[in-house]
Amino acid sequence: MTWAVPADRAVVRTLVSLKLRLLRNGLRRSPGRRAVYLIGSLLGLLFTAGLATGVAALHGHAGAADAALVLATSLTIGWAALPLFLFTGDESSDPTRLTMLPLAPGPLLRGSVLAALIGPGPVLSLLLLAGAAVAAADGAGSAVTAVVGVPLAVLTLVVLSRAVAAGNARLLSSRRGKDFAIFGGLLFAVLIQVGNLVFQSTFGKPGAQQLDLSPLQPYAAVLRWIPPVSALGAVHSAGAGAWGVALAQLALAAGLLLVLVRWWHGSLRQLMVTADASTQVATRGVGSSRAWRLLPPGRTGAVMQRHLRYAWREPRAKAAIFTSVGMVLVFCALSVIQGWASVYVVALGGLMLGLQMVNVFGMDGAAFWTVAATLGTPAQAREELRGRAAAVLSYALPLVVVLGLVLAAATGQWGALAPALGLTLAGLGAGIGLGAVLSVLAPYAMPADGNPMRGAAPGQTGVVLLNSFGSMVGVAVLASPVGALLLWLLGDGGPAWTVLAAGPLYGVLVAALGVRIAAGRLVGRLPEILAVVVER
Repeated sequence: MTWAVPADRAVVRTLVSLKLRLLRNGLRRSPGRRAVYLIGSLLGLLFTAGLATGVAALHGHAGAADAALVLATSLTIGWAALPLFLFTGDESSDPTRLTMLPLAPGPLLRGSVLAALIGPGPVLSLLLLAGAAVAAADGAGSAVTAVVGVPLAVLTLVVLSRAVAAGNARLLSSRRGKDFAIFGGLLFAVLIQVGNLVFQSTFGKPGAQQLDLSPLQPYAAVLRWIPPVSALGAVHSAGAGAWGVALAQLALAAGLLLVLVRWWHGSLRQLMVTADASTQVATRGVGSSRAWRLLPPGRTGAVMQRHLRYAWREPRAKAAIFTSVGMVLVFCALSVIQGWASVYVVALGGLMLGLQMVNVFGMDGAAFWTVAATLGTPAQAREELRGRAAAVLSYALPLVVVLGLVLAAATGQWGALAPALGLTLAGLGAGIGLGAVLSVLAPYAMPADGNPMRGAAPGQTGVVLLNSFGSMVGVAVLASPVGALLLWLLGDGGPAWTVLAAGPLYGVLVAALGVRIAAGRLVGRLPEILAVVVER
């Protein structure tokens, strides 16, 4: 068995070199991607260094050690949650790509650990934890403990992230896993806002004369014993002369590291010997639902059904819808909690949901050729776009109405509900009309796999910015006549409720005009659209 050791070392070296090649080849795809990566890494490094310096500057203040523990806890949550949301963003974190190779779990684990330590993530974490250690330190004993505790914490964070990824590899690489990432990402965004509210309620308004970190003490008393945060707690304990406590805290972090390594090793072994369930799924027929019988007849109904099915099954489409809905809900919740809520906030929902019509062909990807093959006349193009617009309206209308009712109940502004819904429906129609035009004139490709929020193909950044920001400005401009009417009625004391009739009528006219203009150009631009949406 003497040949096994050199072979294992070769596997480790190969995995490390593979990670370096992935980074290098990723930067070679285009100059734009290389520039974005380098600029983003530099900005991230500067921001992290500034944050670490700010935390380190707390040294000597009361509660500085508590703040360091809270920072380490936030970093731990981020490392644990990141694989669940961006699992496919880093190919080296997916062990299922190596299951067909004759690799033993041991060398694979060692090589994966070293490969995981390569990249900006561990470096930035090391900077943050070093700043936290400086804030918590008190004397030479703390410095000695930090030399051991900080690298131990960084290594534990990296292993935690990879263990979570390997333990959920089958799930996260499936469609259900991508759906989970969508909902998890929304939940993560909500939790960030909740944390922001808790921070504001705990420390009060910004601009206070003196920073008071004492409210963190109850939380830190618990966090200092939770690994790997306990490795930072050991720094403070050693500075206070409690060497027994410091050793116990370091032992907790080391114990968690051993548990994670064992879990990771077991997950790798299971992945290497267990067949992929996706190859064993039996084919099941999809029965017709009574709900589909309510759709309009002809091509419009068929397109509407296809669009709704894709919206439910396609991770990219589902991500776009639920991200928009989640942003609106978070914004509305913040307005209510912070005391500046208004029923007119529902207009944001009409804006965001109407823009689901933007780049509808980009979502199709290479499958757009099946649509292009059946479009021969402007009438067929109008039916295609009408079906997609009707699909967007089928879920956008109920959502904005329910959201308006909830906001009216939360604010008590029942009298403003009618004009607010009128303005919202005008914006919804404007978004659909403008989205149809942009889908034909400025389409762009969407990645077929990986992180659905990653963006378009190289060279299409300008088109993406036009669709993302230009569409918002365009909808605001198109809906401005209804907004001006509402302001005039409110200022003159007129019947503002009439906007509930004028807004939907105006929205229908703008949407119909946009669909008609887009349909007139769609047939002639089919080759260009097909070439763009399948670009990689």
